[in-house]
Amino acid sequence: MNLRWMTIPAVGLLAAGSLLVQGQRQRASAHESVTAMIGGKKVTIEYGRPQMKGREIFGKLVPYGQVWRTGADEATTLTTEGDLMLGQLHVPAGTYALFTIPAEKEWTLIVNKTAKQWGAFKYDAGADLGRAKMSVKSLSSPVEVFTIAIEPKGNSGTLKMSWASTEASIPMMMH
Repeated sequence: MNLRWMTIPAVGLLAAGSLLVQGQRQRASAHESVTAMIGGKKVTIEYGRPQMKGREIFGKLVPYGQVWRTGADEATTLTTEGDLMLGQLHVPAGTYALFTIPAEKEWTLIVNKTAKQWGAFKYDAGADLGRAKMSVKSLSSPVEVFTIAIEPKGNSGTLKMSWASTEASIPMMMH
């Protein structure tokens, strides 16, 4: 048996494993999972939480009119145990990627069927389940770390995304 041929794949595997571990350690943003019960069904959102760090966020770091990963690192995911309405969009039970298109007066929420993807770099509109409009308001105090919240009220609730001086929200209801 020729050992020279066996060491090359082993070295490659060690290098790939080292890069994977190194990539996980170099994350600049914390990650969060937010869960709420709506209509007796669990809704969970997992996302990366970038910080302002003195930067101008919307319209600059996150350009208006372009698809945004809605957080940091991997695409933000939504998992729902039951059929959910996000605004006027029907979302069947399952796991999806969430993207947004921020604008000054209104955001567009995108629910994409490809849940596991890195950021929005390979975003494919052809895999969209659909889109819904989000309301936007200015906040009196800036939010330093991007925050997603689900505020349940029985069979319904509100999905809120806050960062810098902006809050985008959309009603949600178990269907």
